[in-house]
Amino acid sequence: MHHLAADHNQPTRTTDITTDTQTAPGSLIRSLSAGTMEGPYSARFPSSSIGEKSRRATAGREAADERSTRCHGPHRRERGARHPRRASGHHDFEGPQMAGDAEFKHLPVMVGEITRLFEPVPAGVVIDATLGGGGHARALLAAHPHVRVLGIDQDDAALAAASSLIDDFPGRVTLVRSRFDRLDEVADEYVGEHAADAPISGVLFDLGVSSPQLDQPDRGFSYRHDAPLDMRMDRSASLTAAEVVNTYDVADLAVVLRDFGDERFATRIARAIVAARPVTTTGELAELVRDAIPAPARRRGGHPAKRTFQAVRIEVNRELAILPATLDRAIDLLVPGGRIAVLSYHSGEDRIVKGRLRQAETGGCVCPPGLPCVCGAEPTVRLLKRGGWTPSPAELMDNPRSESARLRAAERLSVPGSVVS
Repeated sequence: MHHLAADHNQPTRTTDITTDTQTAPGSLIRSLSAGTMEGPYSARFPSSSIGEKSRRATAGREAADERSTRCHGPHRRERGARHPRRASGHHDFEGPQMAGDAEFKHLPVMVGEITRLFEPVPAGVVIDATLGGGGHARALLAAHPHVRVLGIDQDDAALAAASSLIDDFPGRVTLVRSRFDRLDEVADEYVGEHAADAPISGVLFDLGVSSPQLDQPDRGFSYRHDAPLDMRMDRSASLTAAEVVNTYDVADLAVVLRDFGDERFATRIARAIVAARPVTTTGELAELVRDAIPAPARRRGGHPAKRTFQAVRIEVNRELAILPATLDRAIDLLVPGGRIAVLSYHSGEDRIVKGRLRQAETGGCVCPPGLPCVCGAEPTVRLLKRGGWTPSPAELMDNPRSESARLRAAERLSVPGSVVS
């Protein structure tokens, strides 16, 4: 099996995990699910209240198109898999190309803080679960020669842009096309029985939508451009924003807008959308939302359509549904002393990140606060800073889109029951 071995002379590979309709015997990594983001908002618990609230929307979605999901929302029929494509050196990631694709350049958020967080981790592999253009990965590789990077992304354009890392850091980079809720399967395939030589010493999530995705009109993420409604991070997926906007009923749409966008006027907007169907472009949707919101409310909080576009994007990509279980799996992958760092960009994401890290910090303790634990819970991580970090004033000046970012991080404990510092 190909793997990230200790020998740095091993060729670096890029792999595309694609979608198929049947499961190939012996496949180690299953395919992506078929349906696998304006402002810097999210990219990716079964017991999550968010997942529970969106079940009605899910029912309407499934009636139109059954698809599978991994761990951010079991709403779609599971498709099979085949072995990933393997190649040595540079690989051209092929996928559906759209007119107007611009060069994928993304300014990484809080890159200095993230580089410092991973400085003390053991020698091994850092999984960049949301690779994007590779800005964070490049900084980590340049600053820390004791780590290698396993980069994961579902966006073919992002992987193509990040592929320059292969030549710049020979033998230290492997890129895989996959959604991040498969990170444990990807890690097993590319590390597997060689974990002793290549332990997972870090996992990084940058959940924000990238600037190139916002700035390429044909991707359909932005209310600032008039383009077809799309919003798919994985352009091979079948569910699009157009389907959500034009097939969900009023109740289902309102649930999506309320749960994923914290939209105060969710029902009014949903009614306006349904009444105006078909809605085919981002410009039409933005205008409908603006007209549905009372005039006094339009003058506050940025563009009136911001929350609606965020909510629809999250629904299309199953972002919040898959996040909790993925965070749990990432913590489980870490060796003692390994670290997990998560950048989130809106309250829905941050609540999930805070909750899962808190669950790992306490081990799920159910004892009353302030009293000694007698339930037998054992913590698995220590938080590196309660409340996390936010961008510096200097970064906000250089990159205004980082304004809503919050970075949380934790370190895997080596001894069960160790006290959090």
